[in-house]
Amino acid sequence: MGIFSRLGTLIKSNLNDLISKAEDPEKMLNQVLIDMGNQLVEAKRQIAASIADEKRLRKQADQEAVTAKEWERKAMMAVRANDDELAKQALLRQQEHTNLAVQFEQQWQQQKVAVDKLKDALRTLNDKVEEAKRKKNILIARKKRAEAQKAIQETMSGLSDTSAFDTFDRMADKIDQLEAEAEAGTELAGEMSGDTLATKFKKLEGTAGADMALAELKAKMGLAPAPSAQGALPAATDRVRMEEDVGVEEKVAVPVGGKEQK
Repeated sequence: MGIFSRLGTLIKSNLNDLISKAEDPEKMLNQVLIDMGNQLVEAKRQIAASIADEKRLRKQADQEAVTAKEWERKAMMAVRANDDELAKQALLRQQEHTNLAVQFEQQWQQQKVAVDKLKDALRTLNDKVEEAKRKKNILIARKKRAEAQKAIQETMSGLSDTSAFDTFDRMADKIDQLEAEAEAGTELAGEMSGDTLATKFKKLEGTAGADMALAELKAKMGLAPAPSAQGALPAATDRVRMEEDVGVEEKVAVPVGGKEQK
């Protein structure tokens, strides 16, 4: 095989592949239906012409038969008039029209058979066109369903890639770290600002209040004796006095020997 033949085969194969890929099933089906519809219209036109020919032949056969009858009547008139020569001529003309009537009758019979076959073919073609329309709708529905399934599969295949989920997890860890750092900064700022000693006493007061509430609940349920007044928190003035005492104690330094120094 020569180089040009191989090149031609390669070009043809590539063109056929491009055409196959470019074919849209829905468009192709629509075009097929259009072509079938055009064929149906042309078939109807041809059958209509054949039916017209059939009717024309039938009319001509009937007309020739009527003409033959007329010449037979004229021959009878000539016989009554004792004109045998004229009667013979009329009979000859009557025979001509009779022969034509027979020929037209035969042609009409043949045309009628052909028209009947064409009508049957037209019904078959029309049924095929209607069937093709129904099949087209089914095929288009199958095509759209297949395209939807393909799109879903491609989407699911994209979701199966763990890189996107890994990014989400990494960002979640980063946000958790930022939140932890923010909470730590807030807690540290709260501890380093204001009067830390007053804060400690507030915490102690909250804890003591909870213990007192629990003791009262147990006493109410009969599970423990009623709490004494000594267990309550000191009043506000006593608390202030205690804070002052603690402040004094913090100013006193205790040496290693155990003696106090002021």
